[in-house]
Amino acid sequence: MTTANVASNRFPPQIRYIIGNEACERFSYYGIRSILALYISTVLYKHLPEGEARDQATSIIHTFIFANYFTPLIGAWLSDKLWGRYNTILYVSLIYCLGNAILALGVGSIWGLYIGLAFVALGSGGIKPCVSAFCGDQFRPDQAPLLQKAYGLFYWSINFGSFFSFLVIPWVKDAAGYRWAFGIPGILMFIATLIFWLGRRYYTRMPPSRETGSAGFFKVTWHAIKNRNQRGPGQSIWDVARTRFTEREVDAARSVGPILLVFAPITVFWALFDQTTSTWVLQGNQMNSVHIVGSFSIGAEQMQSMNPALVMVLVPLLTFVVYPAVGKLGVAVTPLRRMSVGMFLGAFSYVVVAVIQAKVDSGVRLSVLWQTLPYFVLTTAEVLVSATGLEFAFTQAAPEMKSTIMSFWLLTVAVGNLYVPLITKAKGALFPEPAGVTGGHAVSPSTFYFYAAFTFVTAVVFAVIAARYKERRHH
Repeated sequence: MTTANVASNRFPPQIRYIIGNEACERFSYYGIRSILALYISTVLYKHLPEGEARDQATSIIHTFIFANYFTPLIGAWLSDKLWGRYNTILYVSLIYCLGNAILALGVGSIWGLYIGLAFVALGSGGIKPCVSAFCGDQFRPDQAPLLQKAYGLFYWSINFGSFFSFLVIPWVKDAAGYRWAFGIPGILMFIATLIFWLGRRYYTRMPPSRETGSAGFFKVTWHAIKNRNQRGPGQSIWDVARTRFTEREVDAARSVGPILLVFAPITVFWALFDQTTSTWVLQGNQMNSVHIVGSFSIGAEQMQSMNPALVMVLVPLLTFVVYPAVGKLGVAVTPLRRMSVGMFLGAFSYVVVAVIQAKVDSGVRLSVLWQTLPYFVLTTAEVLVSATGLEFAFTQAAPEMKSTIMSFWLLTVAVGNLYVPLITKAKGALFPEPAGVTGGHAVSPSTFYFYAAFTFVTAVVFAVIAARYKERRHH
């Protein structure tokens, strides 16, 4: 085996800085999220009836997550047009650190919560499309076969960080209060920024389009739409764009539409998945905690660690065992097929959650460990949809638009989280609770069954779109 072959089969050494940064940043982000549901419902809004406080917490959490996954559009624009990925990650990380500080210092204040979460959302969302694309930038063309494994490792590091945050931060909250519980994620975000900066000499850096002079998706598409009346017989709007832009620029912009059509149904999956931070915690808070040792027990907040723990097992299991085994049976394990299966599993997980909630509402005091079953089903779905989606987004995006496509992928999470407060409020308006009933609308069997049915129908739509999608190869 030649030296070149050896090099092509090894991860670039700078990947360790990116993976380390991601693990610490995810500890910070999920550490904050791990305690929000009970902090909002039992501290900031304790004056409200229990059901209203739960609905308020659900709405705030999902609005925050929406912001986290909408702001990647800003980060992608800064990265692709002005600063490049490295500078965007570094500069926006400092805003992230500021948000953490405000949360810790503003404990007990509703405005401290809102302002701190706003800065965290801007910082976290701003770096999201850049870090995942920056990871892919470090691989040469001859290392393409390593991409799937690299994104599997990248996703594993996310869950490594979040696993420990879900276990540790709720315990810190119980032992030392909310100020330390929000402060420690801030310290980890500072460490994440430092780790990323330490790798500055080794990174492969792609210049922004400001330096390359290439036109972006929005510029090409807007020109094509604005001048659509100039089309000749049999011409498309893209033919109009070719009169001003290069064939490569037009082809890159044209590739975005089919990718977005694949992305659209995925929004519904995220409406389900991110409720593990809100409604699942609120459900678990109605169940019995499990004592482990000393003052440590597994309760509603700690159960959130089940998801990353399962991911760390399922990612290598699926990547290195299941996918190759299925491939040997003659079945092509394409990204879109994996994502289709994941959508159907996501729907089934909410049938299980609804059954559990019905038992709780009937007065049965279940152990919080009963949530392990829906966590297993939903986490398997997550690996099939999310880890695969990163791979699909990067490989199908034109080189000039990788951060932009990554931001659109993250936008599916934003839109999905917007569904949750809208559905909660709509149900409250259409089906007001009888006098004296204060259970709330966010955490109920009927709501969970609705999400299951909604996702099943969407999974069918996704499977049809996926079957018709034609994969692109960019050079």
